Amino acid sequence: MRDLAILTFVTLDGVMQGPSKPDEDLSGGFEKGGWAAPFWEEVMIQVGREAMAMPYDMLFGRKTYDLFAEHWTQAEDEPAGMMNAARKYVVSRGKPDLGWANSHLISGDVPANLRALKRSAGPLLQVHGSANLIQTLLAHDLIDEFRLWTFPVVAGCGKRLFDPGAAPNTLRLVKHEQTENGVVMAIYRRT
Repeated sequence: MRDLAILTFVTLDGVMQGPSKPDEDLSGGFEKGGWAAPFWEEVMIQVGREAMAMPYDMLFGRKTYDLFAEHWTQAEDEPAGMMNAARKYVVSRGKPDLGWANSHLISGDVPANLRALKRSAGPLLQVHGSANLIQTLLAHDLIDEFRLWTFPVVAGCGKRLFDPGAAPNTLRLVKHEQTENGVVMAIYRRT
């Protein structure tokens, strides 16, 4: 059995939509994209150390997969080698183009298929971004670890990590650290 961890960048008010670029995710009329960009350098060093140094497989929603594939297939820096070599599982209702190496589609009964994937042999499953997928994972109690980077930004609106009506759960803080520019990393495990 392997664990599933989400890696998410959130604002102080819990918004996870569009952290990287202004046009990353305009759904729902969101106009605050790129809110995390001023903090990237320090955060990416921390993410590399805490999340990208050990072997992992990745689990994506289709939109996030498309964004990552576009960037990482062209990147030549250190994380690119591991990300390009990792197995990538993409949850989608359609038939997306899965041209990024080692990519596999998950469709049909997604919760059952994800439970089976967690029971399979392999390294940690990491979910990067993928707000809609995270809601499915939360609803079906499939997340073992929350790796959150909270940025000193208030977005006011947008897709949130926890939708209203999220099932109550108790978590245990296992690690925390802050960057000099005020971003707080907190890693929580299910109790």
